[in-house]
Amino acid sequence: MKRREFMAVTAAALVTPMVAHASETLDYIPGLVRERLAAGETLFVDFKASWCTTCRAQERVIGQLRADNPAYDENITFINVDWDEYGRGELATELNIPRRSTLVVMKGEDELGRIVAGTSRGDIQALMDTALAASGAS
Repeated sequence: MKRREFMAVTAAALVTPMVAHASETLDYIPGLVRERLAAGETLFVDFKASWCTTCRAQERVIGQLRADNPAYDENITFINVDWDEYGRGELATELNIPRRSTLVVMKGEDELGRIVAGTSRGDIQALMDTALAASGAS
Protein backbone atom coordinates (compact mmCIF):
# COMPACT_ATOMS: atom_id res chain seq x y z
CA MET A 1 0.00 0.00 0.00
CA LYS A 2 1.32 3.42 -0.91
CA ARG A 3 1.94 5.94 1.82
CA ARG A 4 -0.76 8.34 0.58
CA GLU A 5 -3.38 5.56 0.47
CA PHE A 6 -2.33 4.38 3.93
CA MET A 7 -2.76 7.89 5.33
CA ALA A 8 -6.23 8.25 3.77
CA VAL A 9 -7.39 4.85 5.04
CA THR A 10 -6.01 5.54 8.52
CA ALA A 11 -7.68 8.96 8.68
CA ALA A 12 -11.00 7.47 7.56
CA ALA A 13 -10.74 4.73 10.17
CA LEU A 14 -10.18 7.30 12.93
CA VAL A 15 -13.08 9.52 11.84
CA THR A 16 -15.61 6.73 11.24
CA PRO A 17 -16.23 5.89 14.93
CA MET A 18 -16.90 9.56 15.69
CA VAL A 19 -19.35 9.85 12.82
CA ALA A 20 -21.11 6.64 13.87
CA HIS A 21 -21.43 7.97 17.42
CA ALA A 22 -22.92 11.21 16.18
CA SER A 23 -26.35 9.83 15.36
CA GLU A 24 -26.66 6.49 17.06
CA THR A 25 -28.53 5.59 20.19
CA LEU A 26 -26.91 2.92 22.31
CA ASP A 27 -28.85 0.07 23.86
CA TYR A 28 -28.02 -0.30 27.53
CA ILE A 29 -26.06 -3.23 28.85
CA PRO A 30 -24.79 -3.41 32.45
CA GLY A 31 -21.72 -1.23 32.91
CA LEU A 32 -22.32 0.96 29.84
CA VAL A 33 -23.41 4.06 31.75
CA ARG A 34 -20.43 3.95 34.14
CA GLU A 35 -18.06 3.35 31.23
CA ARG A 36 -19.38 6.31 29.25
CA LEU A 37 -19.47 8.61 32.29
CA ALA A 38 -15.87 7.66 33.13
CA ALA A 39 -14.94 8.60 29.56
CA GLY A 40 -16.28 12.11 30.26
CA GLU A 41 -19.40 11.85 28.12
CA THR A 42 -22.68 13.60 28.79
CA LEU A 43 -25.50 11.06 28.81
CA PHE A 44 -29.18 11.24 28.00
CA VAL A 45 -30.61 8.02 29.42
CA ASP A 46 -34.10 6.96 28.37
CA PHE A 47 -35.83 4.27 30.46
CA LYS A 48 -38.48 2.92 28.09
CA ALA A 49 -40.64 -0.02 27.12
CA SER A 50 -41.72 -0.92 23.60
CA TRP A 51 -45.37 -1.16 24.65
CA CYS A 52 -45.43 2.18 26.51
CA THR A 53 -47.42 4.92 24.75
CA THR A 54 -45.80 7.67 26.82
CA CYS A 55 -42.38 6.34 25.86
CA ARG A 56 -43.35 6.43 22.19
CA ALA A 57 -44.54 10.02 22.53
CA GLN A 58 -41.24 10.97 24.19
CA GLU A 59 -39.32 9.13 21.47
CA ARG A 60 -41.08 11.15 18.73
CA VAL A 61 -40.23 14.44 20.45
CA ILE A 62 -36.62 13.41 21.07
CA GLY A 63 -36.26 12.33 17.44
CA GLN A 64 -37.65 15.64 16.17
CA LEU A 65 -35.35 17.65 18.44
CA ARG A 66 -32.31 15.63 17.40
CA ALA A 67 -33.21 16.12 13.73
CA ASP A 68 -33.69 19.87 14.25
CA ASN A 69 -30.40 20.38 16.13
CA PRO A 70 -27.40 18.26 15.09
CA ALA A 71 -25.46 19.60 18.10
CA TYR A 72 -27.39 17.17 20.30
CA ASP A 73 -26.05 14.14 18.46
CA GLU A 74 -22.58 15.64 18.19
CA ASN A 75 -22.22 16.23 21.94
CA ILE A 76 -24.56 13.91 23.85
CA THR A 77 -24.54 10.13 24.16
CA PHE A 78 -28.09 8.77 23.98
CA ILE A 79 -28.74 5.46 25.77
CA ASN A 80 -31.99 3.49 25.77
CA VAL A 81 -32.65 1.28 28.78
CA ASP A 82 -35.20 -1.48 28.15
CA TRP A 83 -37.53 -1.23 31.14
CA ASP A 84 -38.75 -4.80 30.82
CA GLU A 85 -35.20 -6.12 31.02
CA TYR A 86 -33.47 -3.62 33.32
CA GLY A 87 -36.27 -1.79 35.16
CA ARG A 88 -35.44 -3.59 38.39
CA GLY A 89 -31.72 -3.70 37.68
CA GLU A 90 -28.77 -2.03 39.31
CA LEU A 91 -28.86 1.18 37.27
CA ALA A 92 -32.59 1.81 37.79
CA THR A 93 -32.24 1.06 41.50
CA GLU A 94 -29.14 3.24 41.91
CA LEU A 95 -30.80 6.18 40.16
CA ASN A 96 -34.13 5.61 41.92
CA ILE A 97 -36.01 5.41 38.63
CA PRO A 98 -39.71 5.19 39.53
CA ARG A 99 -41.09 3.95 36.21
CA ARG A 100 -40.60 3.61 32.50
CA SER A 101 -40.80 6.86 30.52
CA THR A 102 -38.14 8.41 32.72
CA LEU A 103 -35.48 10.55 31.02
CA VAL A 104 -32.26 11.34 32.88
CA VAL A 105 -29.27 13.55 31.99
CA MET A 106 -25.95 12.70 33.62
CA LYS A 107 -22.38 13.97 33.55
CA GLY A 108 -19.57 12.66 35.76
CA GLU A 109 -21.09 11.63 39.07
CA ASP A 110 -23.97 14.08 38.79
CA GLU A 111 -27.55 13.77 37.66
CA LEU A 112 -28.30 17.09 35.98
CA GLY A 113 -32.01 16.63 35.41
CA ARG A 114 -34.87 14.24 34.80
CA ILE A 115 -38.37 14.03 33.46
CA VAL A 116 -40.80 11.37 34.62
CA ALA A 117 -43.62 10.59 32.16
CA GLY A 118 -43.47 14.04 30.58
CA THR A 119 -44.03 14.49 26.86
CA SER A 120 -43.90 18.27 26.51
CA ARG A 121 -41.57 19.35 23.71
CA GLY A 122 -40.48 22.36 25.77
CA ASP A 123 -39.62 20.27 28.83
CA ILE A 124 -37.73 17.64 26.83
CA GLN A 125 -35.88 20.33 24.88
CA ALA A 126 -34.90 22.03 28.15
CA LEU A 127 -33.52 18.71 29.43
CA MET A 128 -31.60 18.15 26.21
CA ASP A 129 -30.29 21.73 26.37
CA THR A 130 -29.07 21.01 29.92
CA ALA A 131 -27.15 18.05 28.52
CA LEU A 132 -25.78 20.13 25.68
CA ALA A 133 -24.56 22.84 28.06
CA ALA A 134 -22.94 20.22 30.32
CA SER A 135 -21.10 18.77 27.33
CA GLY A 136 -19.34 22.10 26.85
CA ALA A 137 -20.93 22.75 23.47
CA SER A 138 -21.66 26.35 22.61
